[in-house]
Formats: sequence, structure tokens, C-alpha cells
Amino acid sequence: MEIKKPRGTRDFLFNEMEERKYVENTLRRIFETYGYSEIKTPIFEELSLFTTKSGEGIKEQIYHFQDKGGRDLALRPELTAPVARLYLNELQKTPKPIKMYYFGSCFRYERPQAGRFRQFWQFGCELIGGKVPSSEAEIIAMSGHCLEELGLEGYEINIGNLGILRNIINGAGIFGEEHDQIMGLIDKGDVEALQDLLNKLEVDDRSRETLLKLIGMKGDGSILDEVEEIISYNEKSLEALKEVRELLEALEAFDFHDYIVNLGIARGLDYYSGTVFEIYVHGLGAQKQISGGGTYNLIEIFGGEEVESTGFAFGFDRVMEALRKQKAEIPVTGHVDVFVAPINKDVKLKAFEIAQKLRKSGVSTDVDLAGKKLKKVLSHANTAGIKYVVLVGARELEEGKVTVKNMESGEQELVDLLEITNYFQN
Repeated sequence: MEIKKPRGTRDFLFNEMEERKYVENTLRRIFETYGYSEIKTPIFEELSLFTTKSGEGIKEQIYHFQDKGGRDLALRPELTAPVARLYLNELQKTPKPIKMYYFGSCFRYERPQAGRFRQFWQFGCELIGGKVPSSEAEIIAMSGHCLEELGLEGYEINIGNLGILRNIINGAGIFGEEHDQIMGLIDKGDVEALQDLLNKLEVDDRSRETLLKLIGMKGDGSILDEVEEIISYNEKSLEALKEVRELLEALEAFDFHDYIVNLGIARGLDYYSGTVFEIYVHGLGAQKQISGGGTYNLIEIFGGEEVESTGFAFGFDRVMEALRKQKAEIPVTGHVDVFVAPINKDVKLKAFEIAQKLRKSGVSTDVDLAGKKLKKVLSHANTAGIKYVVLVGARELEEGKVTVKNMESGEQELVDLLEITNYFQN
């Protein structure tokens, strides 16, 4: 019987895990540099957490089940809702703003395809109770800082504002489900279907033309003057535009200039309230989006107070794929610096003692447990990228010494056993 991994999942071997750990640790370092602290939430939650956020239809897209106590549970399909639940359970009385970040696996029951898996990873953050647009600017700058540090090239950070679009739609007298339908079509970029829907709803000419112009507007901050002319009749949209200007000013102060204003970003989720942003890497084709985020009020949906949050998440697997396609140099170093090899079985216990002494002094060390011949030991050390081999021989031990071979230079020298830890620590 052949047992295979479940469909839509992957195994990661040694080198790939080293690369993923490097990227993970780089992101951790940057997030913590900005004052974020790590949290963890359960891999499964109550099903109602996700149906409350996304509707009953989400059940078709996720793994859900009843436990032995008859409770309806689900494997988390994303991490924003669990963070909101954690805030409600544990952090409501914590002074704000609260900065937290997370890294974990998520699960969706979708058809596996290129860049889309049933188990995938997200690395993201939430800033709860921060003032906009300052918190938005810091988070966008941090996302760019992360990608710059990883050496990713050719990415675009696109920034929009839902307040501009929503207020034009509301000003046309459209609310509720029809409002959401319009935002959903804008989110998909389906202009033809959007035109048909606007005609079907008998949206007035000015609002229709305004929407169709806005969703095609994309460029640097200079386009905002033209946007202001287009929406000059809608006071609430003008207020949202003012937020965009303040955001761009704050981004400049954070020394972040590499962005695109894109008013066609809609993020069709109704709890998003203002700024939204998405990051694209065009070499990834249909799965070009590696990150998305913005400002929203999700906590109120779950029965909490009205408190705005700003957050985003990297699709960790897509970041890895983008780095791979660009052949980015990701440092991969072996786990082990030193390999201790007994020359014969008579000295193997002494070799174990030496290895353990090195380990307890903080030197990453492996030891030959299989009784390999010296030639095979050296071949293994060379293949594994081990820097030094300690050769333990009976004659040298009588003198209280061992032979240390530098695998890069090929040089060997005798080292006093009493000084062996200092030798490698220095």
C-alpha cells in the first residue's frame, strides 16, 4: 500500500526549509524592529467565527467538522478573524495601539493549481486602535522594507481608498446588497459586467461616469488633483481623498516613495473602511498578488466595540515562489559546524564525550554514530557543508589532543582537548 500526502499539500525538504526559515526570520526581524510582538492562535476555531465574518457560503471553501462533543469547528482559512477573536477574549483592556504579528498555516478546500494550495502559510500583522493615516503609512512602509530586505525585485505596492468609491455609490442612492455587488465587480476588475449592472440599476449618468473613470485611475500622487475634480460634487468622497493625501505625506516621512495610487482596488469585503493596498509581482502570472491589507473594523462584527484596525498579510508561499523565480540568493547554511569522527570503534565513546562537550558550549556538532570509514566521513562532511572535522585517534588522545581538519582549506592541526571548545568558539 502506497500512502501519499493529501491533495493540495506539500513536503518541504532540508534546503527548502532552510530557505523558508531564512525568509521567515527576516520577516520576524523587520516586524519586531517596528515594535510588533508575536502571537499564536489555534489552527482550528469555532465555525461561527468564519461564517459571521464571511457568510454561510464560506463553508463550501473550508475544512469544517464536528468534534466528539458535537461542536462545529473549522480549520482556519485565514488569520484575521482569529486575531479579532483573540483581541475580544484577551486584549480589550490593553492600552492601544496594540501591535501584533503572526505566522501560521491556513487551510482552504479549493482546487489545487499553480500558486494555490489547500494548506498555505500567512505572515502578517494587525495594529489595533492606531490612528489613521499614520498607522497605515507605517504598515505600508514596513511591507516595502520587508521585500527590500529579502532582495525581491519588480514588486508594486498599489494603494487605494474605499471611502472614495463607497461614497460615490451611496451618493447614487445604492446601499446594501446592490452596493456590495458593485464593489465586488470593481474588485474583480470586470468593467463590462460593472457597466451592465450600473445600467440595470439605473444609476445616474454622473455617478456611473465617475465610477468608471475612478477605477481606471492609476499613477503617482499627481493623479489626485484630477481625482479631486472628478469627485468635487461629493463631500464625503472629498474627505476620503484628503485621507489619501495625508497618507502619501506620511509615507514620504517614513522614507517610502515606491508606491502606485490605484483607485481600482476595491477589496469587496464590507468591513474594510478606508485605505486598502495590495502588492503584486507580475512574474507570478494569475497569482501575482503576494499581499493585501488595509484599514477595517472587524471587531464590531463579532460584538466588540468600534475600533479600527490596520493590517496586512504576506502570502508566504507566493513570496517564496517570487524569490525562486527571480533566482534570488537566499543564504542556506548547514546546521552543523563541526563533525566529530572516531578513527576506530575503540575511541567512539571518547568521540561522543567530545561532541557533547562542544554542543553544551554552543557549537553545532554532529558525531559519527554509524562507524563510517574516514573517507566516507570526509565525503559526508564536504557534501553537508560542514566546516570542520574533528578526528579522534588513539595515539593523539594519549597526548590529550585531537586532529582538526578545516574542510575548506584542507589544513589540519593538533588541538589540545582542554582547549577544544575555545578553539571553535573563537
